[in-house]
Parts: sequence; C-alpha cells; structure tokens
Amino acid sequence: MTKIGINGFGRIGRLFFRALVEQGLLGKEIEVVALNDIVPADNLAYLLKYDSTQGRFQGEVSSEKSS
Repeated sequence: MTKIGINGFGRIGRLFFRALVEQGLLGKEIEVVALNDIVPADNLAYLLKYDSTQGRFQGEVSSEKSS
C-alpha cells in the first residue's frame, strides 16, 4: 500500500481526496497518513462534507484534535 500526505486541503486537496474515494483507491491501494493545512480540522471536515461546487460528500466525515 502506498502512503501519502496531502499538503493543503483547499479545492485541489479536497478534489484529490474525493477522487481517491470515488475510484475506490483509498484504503485499498493508497493510505492518507497526513493532512497539512492552516485551517482547523473541524472546518476542513465541514468543507469536505458540504462542498458548494461538488455537492455533498457521501462518505463518513469526522475530525478530532491532534496533540
């Protein structure tokens, strides 16, 4: 399995993540082990779940604080 990190979870980062999920690669061939952004995790989760351009993300979305 290939492990990747996403540096920035803006429009392109979220589209890349969605593509991994929609193509069935996430968890099977690719594992996202890190996500880097200056925005708090709960805001990123909201932006992924309720995207005004791409529509609602159908997968489960949650966030937790990192230490």
